[in-house]
Amino acid sequence: MLLIPAIDLKNGQCVRLRQGRMDDVTVFSNDPAEVAQRWVDEGASRIHVVDLDGALKGTPVNLKVIERIAKVCGNVPVQAGGGVRDEDTVQAYLNAGVSYIIIGTKAVNAPHFLRDLCLEYPRHIIVGIDAKDGRVAIDGWSKLSAHGVIDMARQCEHDGVEAIVYTDIGRDGMMAGFNVEATRDLARAVKTDIIASGGVSTIEDLHLLKSIEEDGVIGAVIGRALYEGGLQFKDCLKAVSG
Repeated sequence: MLLIPAIDLKNGQCVRLRQGRMDDVTVFSNDPAEVAQRWVDEGASRIHVVDLDGALKGTPVNLKVIERIAKVCGNVPVQAGGGVRDEDTVQAYLNAGVSYIIIGTKAVNAPHFLRDLCLEYPRHIIVGIDAKDGRVAIDGWSKLSAHGVIDMARQCEHDGVEAIVYTDIGRDGMMAGFNVEATRDLARAVKTDIIASGGVSTIEDLHLLKSIEEDGVIGAVIGRALYEGGLQFKDCLKAVSG
């Protein structure tokens, strides 16, 4: 099972938000590449990076920082997103050393764009489905679309995405545990691999995650709990091993 430390970027810094609110920011480091190196040294087999500024602006803002992160990660793959609205941006992320590109808002607003990317860059495209009350959120979580989560996931599967990162906005950054029921229901509804995100804060959460692995949940993105010391990464890896 993949446990993926998260690095959220705002103004070139490593930060965490609560429930996606840009006015509720905690800065954890001025050197995100150093943070990435730490997680790699502690055994991470993938790193998750989001350009928060890019998600709001609609174009990458912290690409140079992401390039430095990918460089220090070496052979450890980086999945990154935030502001991916055109193919040139996808290519820029790949050129920066990113292995998996996360498409969010554009996957909802322009389904043909996602289909074309999956054909052009097979096995490199991940969709981030951010949800609140069963609906898909877009534009840096600032708006709720009319799309239901499961319907959206089925469309992504049809288009051929490599995986889906599923985030429950209500749980993200709140240290309240991830939404195991919704994550399990989503995983059962599609054959595409699901990566849980938002709310993992205890070892018990990881045991719950492990319990739905057979449903198609291949891992989880972990953020604030690692940065605030609630979880040690080595303990997380031990909890889901075997």
